[in-house]
Amino acid sequence: MQGMKLTTKLYILYACIIIFPLITISISNMIMKSCMMKAVQKQAMSPDLEKQFIKYFLADMIAVIVIVLLFVIGLMRRWIHNELVKPMTDMNIAMQHIASGDMDYKMFNCYNGEVGALFDNYEDMRSKLKESMEKTVESERKNRELVSNISHDLKTPITSIKGYVEGIMDGIADTPEKMDRYIRTIYNKANDMDRLINELTIYSSIDANQIPYNFHRINVAEYFQDCIEEVGLDLESKNIRLDFINMVPDDTLVIADPEQMRRVINNIIGNSVKYLDKENGLIEIRILDELDSIRVEIEDNGKGISQKDLARIFERFYRTDASRNSMKGGSGIGLSIVKKIIEDHGGYIWATSKEGEGTCMHFVLRKYEEKEQNE
Repeated sequence: MQGMKLTTKLYILYACIIIFPLITISISNMIMKSCMMKAVQKQAMSPDLEKQFIKYFLADMIAVIVIVLLFVIGLMRRWIHNELVKPMTDMNIAMQHIASGDMDYKMFNCYNGEVGALFDNYEDMRSKLKESMEKTVESERKNRELVSNISHDLKTPITSIKGYVEGIMDGIADTPEKMDRYIRTIYNKANDMDRLINELTIYSSIDANQIPYNFHRINVAEYFQDCIEEVGLDLESKNIRLDFINMVPDDTLVIADPEQMRRVINNIIGNSVKYLDKENGLIEIRILDELDSIRVEIEDNGKGISQKDLARIFERFYRTDASRNSMKGGSGIGLSIVKKIIEDHGGYIWATSKEGEGTCMHFVLRKYEEKEQNE
């Protein structure tokens, strides 16, 4: 009966319960008639003996029917236990494990038909629940880590701002030069706080898959030239040289959200600045032509990234600086935001790096080309 459906097995069992007694009665009746006819033919059976014979025969036949029924009931009980009771008991135990939060309890399927399918469905459900629970636990851990990181990174500029404000209030900044330095420091620290809050806002949008995009056709050369001028002054004040090399035609267009692409560039450059460890820093932006797409390379001469960390830098919350140097800070979500924005633009991004020499971020965007209409 292996491989049969449960309903088929039940039908066969019901048929056996009905047919076996009928067959037994029919056979017994045939035997009794045969014996009586032989006795009549030989005139060896008196009426009293005939009645006694029928009485004993009926008793034997009833006994045989009872034995057959008991045998069938025994088989039925064993089958029901093996095919229904035992798997339901196993399933109940498994569900108790699930209810108690134990997602590692496996059920080994040795059944066919509907019961086997039930076991398979349970195992699929258990695997998915376990995966979902692990993702939930990991997400909660990362959210706690994010709150901890943001709290730590906000505390540093807030402490600095309070210190410099107190210095101004106490009259320590008693010269125009000191006052200007204090105000500039307060302004820079406020910008750091604003950046962290913006990252948190963008992270929330990513988590809900609701990043607002406003796509336009933008001229690659003009757009990147504007970005270079915007960040150039800030880098110059930090003694970092910014070089720009454009190798695409002046009329090259892409479809992109200017604001979100500016966020990509600022995040990458900001990340480079954090890990520049040389006295004369250098960041080079190159725009390369690749037939139907452009490749943007942003390379620095910082301390580089180890190979074990390189493959994970685009993961949310991943920080190569495990010791959390407060001078560098960072929430660990900047590059994950960059990756999400680039992918939403239909592009892709990767990084190459050599420790001690620097890191290069590469991302590719498709060109926009006017389609010629056939007349």
